[in-house]
Amino acid sequence: MANIGERASLKILHEKSFGLYLDGGELGEVLLPHREVPKDNVLGAFLDVFIYTDSEDRPVATLLTPLVMPGGFARLKCVAVTGVGAFLDWGLPKELLVPFREQKDRMEIGKSYLVHVHVDPVSGRIVASTRIGRYLDLTPHAFKPGDEVDLVIFGKTALGYKAIINGTHSGLLFADGVFQPLHSGEKTKGYIAAIREDGKLDLTLHAPGRARIGSLEESILAELQARGGYWSIGDHSTAAEIHDELGVSKRSFKQAIGALLRKRQILIEERGIRLLD
Repeated sequence: MANIGERASLKILHEKSFGLYLDGGELGEVLLPHREVPKDNVLGAFLDVFIYTDSEDRPVATLLTPLVMPGGFARLKCVAVTGVGAFLDWGLPKELLVPFREQKDRMEIGKSYLVHVHVDPVSGRIVASTRIGRYLDLTPHAFKPGDEVDLVIFGKTALGYKAIINGTHSGLLFADGVFQPLHSGEKTKGYIAAIREDGKLDLTLHAPGRARIGSLEESILAELQARGGYWSIGDHSTAAEIHDELGVSKRSFKQAIGALLRKRQILIEERGIRLLD
């Protein structure tokens, strides 16, 4: 079955000077423009194509894959602004429209924006929106503390960074747990840190619990060995210094060296830590 905004395997029906016509089922015949026609095409064979619409809202096929599929989020560059809205480069010959009603702030040529891409239910066109909150899932989620998730940063508040979780729900990375600059549209791995009573999700960039500490212990031991058994880092070090060295919070560092101390693998001295045999 062929739908606008999806990939499909369509049968080649016939060829004209301006391209191949494919069987789009309920969409009718769908044109694959001449510039994309493969040299070894055979009538009756099937082609895997992405279906969108041309400037006259007719279904058209492409062998290319857009930078983001409908239903997804991506950071795209604005390449034009006209009387109907802004147009973004999404990797296809026809740019992606962001109608004025879908622009949280007026878009400018040359700038990049995080957008949600979808098929407009009224016009049937594929469009984008910077009004991210409209397209987040507000239904109950099934996440659990400790789950590894894919994050897309989409905003910043006084508390921290707002992030899209697995392309559906949203959560918050608290600022005091983030030790690197994050930008709108940036993708990163993260974890569910906690679920609040109201169902809202707290996030972290660091693996929670024993998995995180165990990995950190190994990193500290390896660094001690590389430094000849002594490292001038410890409770006196600032959170920024610890993050620069190990990429973790000071709290996580203290938990790890505490565990190593209990295992009698290190000695904690006034100005550093020492590896024990």
